[in-house]
Amino acid sequence: MSDQETTQQSGVMSRRQFLGTASAAAAFAIVPRRVLGGPGFVPPSDKINLAVIGVGGQGTFDMTRFMELPEVQVVAVADPVQEMDYSKFYFGGMKGREPARQLVNETYAKQAGNGAYSGCNAYVDFYDMLEKETGIDAVCVSTTDSLHAFAAMAAMKRKKHVYCQKPLTHDVWEARQLTLAAREHKVMTQMGNQGHAGEGNRLMVEWIEDGAIGDVTEVHCWTDRPAGYWPQGVRRPEETPSLPPTIDWDRWLGPAPWRYFHPIYLPFNWRGWWDYGTGALGDMGCHILDTPAWALQLGHPTAVQASSSPFTDDSGPIAAMVTFEFPARGKMPPVKLMWYEGGLTPPRPIELEAGRRMGDGSGTLFIGTKGMMMCNTYGEQPRLIPETSMKAYKQPPKRLQRVANGLSGIYADFINAIKTGEPACSNFDVSGPLSEITLMGNLAVRVNAAFQDKGLRGQRLLWDGEKMEVTNMPEANKFVKREYREGWSL
Repeated sequence: MSDQETTQQSGVMSRRQFLGTASAAAAFAIVPRRVLGGPGFVPPSDKINLAVIGVGGQGTFDMTRFMELPEVQVVAVADPVQEMDYSKFYFGGMKGREPARQLVNETYAKQAGNGAYSGCNAYVDFYDMLEKETGIDAVCVSTTDSLHAFAAMAAMKRKKHVYCQKPLTHDVWEARQLTLAAREHKVMTQMGNQGHAGEGNRLMVEWIEDGAIGDVTEVHCWTDRPAGYWPQGVRRPEETPSLPPTIDWDRWLGPAPWRYFHPIYLPFNWRGWWDYGTGALGDMGCHILDTPAWALQLGHPTAVQASSSPFTDDSGPIAAMVTFEFPARGKMPPVKLMWYEGGLTPPRPIELEAGRRMGDGSGTLFIGTKGMMMCNTYGEQPRLIPETSMKAYKQPPKRLQRVANGLSGIYADFINAIKTGEPACSNFDVSGPLSEITLMGNLAVRVNAAFQDKGLRGQRLLWDGEKMEVTNMPEANKFVKREYREGWSL
């Protein structure tokens, strides 16, 4: 039977006809293999066009994970850094908008099987990208913390779905605004705290609901950061070295106050500077505090108090401890949550057997009226302690919906939300309030440095969460919402 007869009888053009017609009409310069069908084939019309804002270490990692999903097409990247060497830092290699664009084009060229693809555009300014790339469906925001709110808000106002790295924002007020904006613009959202997609967190929630350790009255959370990751407790440099031509410094600063360029800030080390980052608590709090916030339905704290090693107004402390106080929630009693960073840890429970490690450098310890339970970073490897209690415990049926592939499924969960309209696991209604708790801890830490000359170091701050207001120390409210550099507004 001829191709023409086949078409007339079936109404479907054969693959050979399609190729011949396309070639004759010069309709396509490239016909990737995936366009022709086959296992895992996703029609271009069904793909989510994704733009990535911020393609340093974390942003490039996120972009790569999204490119592994057949439903996603990365079409643009934006970063004020053209390229930068990360070989001495956590992520390694060359990063920036040009290496990112090259990676995208090479990846899709390899998938197409013809060695040619140039469909990813690179921009210095994400606002410019959002205006010009009208076909974008969603964005991934992996900038400095100081730019999270601006990039996410700009995207949501244009009805783009948003995946944003943690913490959601730089301060409490910004987190509230993003939560409200996501509802207003009816877009799908996800924060990149991958532990919320994991099995461990779900088990902890189910065990606590089951009464495995009775009523929880105390929680201890800790991280070994910043030591070994980035510097904190350092003074702002006075030198003004020349600016590399590969960095648009004004756009990199964004809403932060004007400072002269210095290599102490980047790559990666910006996390320890309050102008751009949120310190160890901001970096890890949305991972580690997620478990108790979810399992104990924490809501707003009513009081927060911090102590720390000496530090400056510019950079976070080397080590700190923060105590959060939460009121009763329904049948759950009031609870105190203690945060430790910089190598500080809670006292080791006598119930924990000799030789067993507390967490994995970070972790969470729940203390209840009937026992204790512990987990690692991201809620992984949850256990009742001592081990005899774990072995004797009859686990309840799994009640919570699971995310496919656990921690690594955080990306596909976001894409699935876009396609189905079902909220992602760590959507902004979940991650916004979690970020508020985390950033409220930073507020207490920063008060120590800002007002230590007034004898207010270690002040217990009373917090009205609904109003976002410190009620017993008005001066502290300047950290609820920061001032933006001229020309910037959310």
